[in-house]
Amino acid sequence: MSTETRGRTIQECRHCGAGAPSDAHFCPQCEKILSLARHGNYFTFFGLPRKLGIDLADLEQRFRLLSRQFHPDYYYNATPAERVASLERSSYLNDAYRTLRQPAARMEYLLQVEGMALERDARPAAVPPELLEEVFELNEQLEQIREAAESGVPAAQLRARLEAARRAIERKRAAHERELEALAAEWDRLVEAGAPAAERRATLEKLRTQLVERNYITNLLATAERAVPQA
Repeated sequence: MSTETRGRTIQECRHCGAGAPSDAHFCPQCEKILSLARHGNYFTFFGLPRKLGIDLADLEQRFRLLSRQFHPDYYYNATPAERVASLERSSYLNDAYRTLRQPAARMEYLLQVEGMALERDARPAAVPPELLEEVFELNEQLEQIREAAESGVPAAQLRARLEAARRAIERKRAAHERELEALAAEWDRLVEAGAPAAERRATLEKLRTQLVERNYITNLLATAERAVPQA
């Protein structure tokens, strides 16, 4: 059970009935492990601000500390509620760590937390204009490779041309990565400054657009790689 207190969610400890903040791992009164709150997020779980710039060494240190505190072996002789809580927190911890240690996954998760989650297999409304020529060239090379494979021509003969088309799109992906890094830095600056919600949302909108386009490019390159038989 949980309640809202001055904008902060308070949950009730199942062992002693005391109130504890939803981002606490242990009851401040009886020090028992708490059931996992359903309204938190990966950032608060690690005690981190909702920012995209994360010190990975610090994240790993927090992960190892919490792993030891939640490990089910410590709760072998505990109450059923404590054993369940340790398993829930250990599983959630692993999911949180896998997500936050990867920049792209971290960005997508932030969008989800902020109510702007990417749809599964999200695609840009239209191919970005600056990519049109490169996408056309890549698709043309892929079609030639498919025809060559059907006629028995070794794909290695066409791979050099394909790689040339790939390099152009790779440059576009690198540009998107730089833009994502800049937007991530802008988001962190806005969070630190306590910027208005509208300003922060505008940055998230840009971030979302860049992620969709970057994922589209990544999928194009993966499709190309699968289409070329290894020589």
